[in-house]
Amino acid sequence: MAVVGGGWAGCAAAVELSRAGHDVTLFEAARTLGGRARRVEFDGGVVDNGQHILLGAYGATLRLLQLVGVEARQALLNLPLQMRYPPGCGGMDFVAPRWPAPLHLAAALLRADGLARADKMALARFSSTARWMGWQLHSDCSVSELLERFDQSARLIQLMWRPLCLAALNTPPERASAKIFLNVLRDSLGARRRASDMLLPKVDLSALFPDAAAAFVRRHGGAVHCGASVTGLRRQADGGWQLDARGEASGGAFDGVILATPAAQTAALLEQLQNPAMSAIASQLAAFEFEAISTCYLQYPPGTRLERAFFALIDAPQAGHWGQFVFDRGQLDPAQSGMLAVVISASAEAAAQGQAALAKAVARQLADVFRRPELAEPAWSRVITDKRATYACSPGLARPDNATGLPGLALAGDYTHSDYPATIESAVRSGVLAAAL
Repeated sequence: MAVVGGGWAGCAAAVELSRAGHDVTLFEAARTLGGRARRVEFDGGVVDNGQHILLGAYGATLRLLQLVGVEARQALLNLPLQMRYPPGCGGMDFVAPRWPAPLHLAAALLRADGLARADKMALARFSSTARWMGWQLHSDCSVSELLERFDQSARLIQLMWRPLCLAALNTPPERASAKIFLNVLRDSLGARRRASDMLLPKVDLSALFPDAAAAFVRRHGGAVHCGASVTGLRRQADGGWQLDARGEASGGAFDGVILATPAAQTAALLEQLQNPAMSAIASQLAAFEFEAISTCYLQYPPGTRLERAFFALIDAPQAGHWGQFVFDRGQLDPAQSGMLAVVISASAEAAAQGQAALAKAVARQLADVFRRPELAEPAWSRVITDKRATYACSPGLARPDNATGLPGLALAGDYTHSDYPATIESAVRSGVLAAAL
C-alpha cells in the first residue's frame, strides 16, 4: 500500500495500515514529516511552522499518539478550558474548574471577570439553547448570523466567540460555517469536562506524532521516503496502481493508494486519471478558497516569562494589534526559555504588512497589553506565514468523501468530508477512515 503525503492525515493512514498488517510505503515531498503542522529548523534552532492547541475532544489523535508510543502526559501540557486576557487590557478572565460537565462551565461563567451580567446571561442562553437544539442547524449560515440569532452581546462576541471561531475554523465569523462551529462546540463545551481541556504541545509538532508514526511504520516492515515527490498516478490493467516519483524514491506499483496530499496536488494527480468522476472531485478541490495563518516568534533574554503559558489577545488592526493569542514557549520547553509565539489566524491582511513590520507591530502590542516596555525590543524575531494554511470553512462548503469510487484509491486530508474544520483531529480522522477503506 502507498500513502502519498506525510502530514498528519498521511501518517495516521500509514499507521493504521501498518497496524492492520499491510506493507506500507509512505512518500513525503518535504524533508520533514508533518505537513502543515511540522517543525522548522533555522539558525541552529527549532520552532513549529505554526503554534497549535489540541483539545481533549481529539479522541482519534490521542488514540494514535498512544499507539505509536507517545506519552500524552509528557508531550502535552493539559490546561482547563480558559479564555484569559492580560490583566488590565480590557479583556476578561474565564477559566473552568476541573469539575464534572456542565458544572465546570457554569462555575466558569459565574466566576468570570470582565463580563457584565448581560454578557453572562447571553452566554448561558447560547449554551442552553444549543444543547436543546442538539448543537445542530437545519440549514447552514455564517457564525455571525448564528450569534445574532442567539442575541449574543458585542463584548461576548469580541472576547469569546470571535477568537474561538478564528482559532477553530481559521475563518472570520462573518464568513465561517455555523454548522461546523457548532460541531466543535458540541464536542468540547457540550461534552464531558475532559473534552474541553486545552492541550499544548511541549515538543515540536513533528516529534509529537509524525516522527513516531514513521518509526512505527518502519518497525512493522514499511518504508518512509522523505524528499520523494510523487508526480504521476496511473491505474494498471490488473487493477493496481503505478506511482511515479522523483527525488529520494522512484515510485512503484501498489495494490492501493491513499492520496494525503494538499488539495491542489490531489486535484492535479486525480486529473491525470482522465476519469470524469475524478475530474469532478478535482474541480471540487480547485474551487476551495484558502486562509493564511501567521506565527510570530519573538526571542527575549532567557528567563523572560509570562504569568501563564498562554493568553488571548484583543486584535485591533487599526491600532497595529494583530496578535490573537500569545504562548510562552519557555513554559512548554525549557530549551526555548524567553521565546514567545504569537498567532494570527486568517492573517492575509496582517501578512501583507511584511515580516519585519508585522514582527515589530506584534512586539509593540505585547509591550502595550502586558505593560512591559522591554517586550517591544526582542533580540530577534521570525514570522512564518502559510498562505494556504487551511481552506476557508464557509457555510455549505462541499468537501469530497474519502472514497473516490475507484477500487484501491482513497483520499485523506482535513479537507475531506467531515463535521470538523481543518484541524489536526480532522486530518487524523480522515487518515483513519481512508485506511479503513
